[in-house]
Amino acid sequence: MMQEGRLKIAVAEENSEFVGSAAYHDGHWGEEIEWLTVSKAQNRKTIGDALVREIEKFVKNKKVFTSVGVGSPLINEWMERGYKPEGGLCHMIANLEGVDPLPKIPVGIILRSLKPREDKDLVDAVNAGFGWERLKQDDIQKWKTDSPDFSEEWVHVAESRDKIVSIVVAKRDVNHDRFFGGKRGYLGPASTLPEYRGKNIASALTRRAMNFLYEKGMTSVVLYTSEQNVVSVALLQRLGFRIGHNWKFMRKVLSQPG
Repeated sequence: MMQEGRLKIAVAEENSEFVGSAAYHDGHWGEEIEWLTVSKAQNRKTIGDALVREIEKFVKNKKVFTSVGVGSPLINEWMERGYKPEGGLCHMIANLEGVDPLPKIPVGIILRSLKPREDKDLVDAVNAGFGWERLKQDDIQKWKTDSPDFSEEWVHVAESRDKIVSIVVAKRDVNHDRFFGGKRGYLGPASTLPEYRGKNIASALTRRAMNFLYEKGMTSVVLYTSEQNVVSVALLQRLGFRIGHNWKFMRKVLSQPG
């Protein structure tokens, strides 16, 4: 077992030869087995099962999940380990080919970028929109560290009566660009206060963020949304997004903590 950053990693050896690994972390979406890989074809299932059992020892709150591609035969293997399909995640992508008009929004709603020293207002609005602590006070500084050109300008907000009511965060897809040499942007999920939903505000903010990324030289943009959020998926498809990949969440409730 080893620790690397936020990950706890279990490794398997056979006759002093590395044959597999699995990684665990506790993140925004819950306690997750982030990967399971076995390099040896012989006894692959046995080695994989052993790694999963080792990783499950780190689970603190009885419930753990992993993500498997829709249609993958590995879904059956996870089911044999006691995991059940429960929801899923859509990886959505759109090409950026120009600046498009924004959807119409109610009179009195102002779209703008975040201002300096509005960090607390942003955090409060995001967490109120999601209904749980999705964002922390120091996250904006982390984004600036990850991408040196990131600033408040990249955070798109809707304001009503001097209050932030909806947010979409745009960033460079730093890892993708580093490994593949592309110019791809990334959008965080829109967060809108309940009383301001259904008014085209999230659609307009998302389009504003897409236009912003195009003007920054991005040629495409990606984001992630729950497949169960059919309203969000439909909204994004109207804005030109398509589903690039679809994962199933496989969840298991353990008989006892750890």
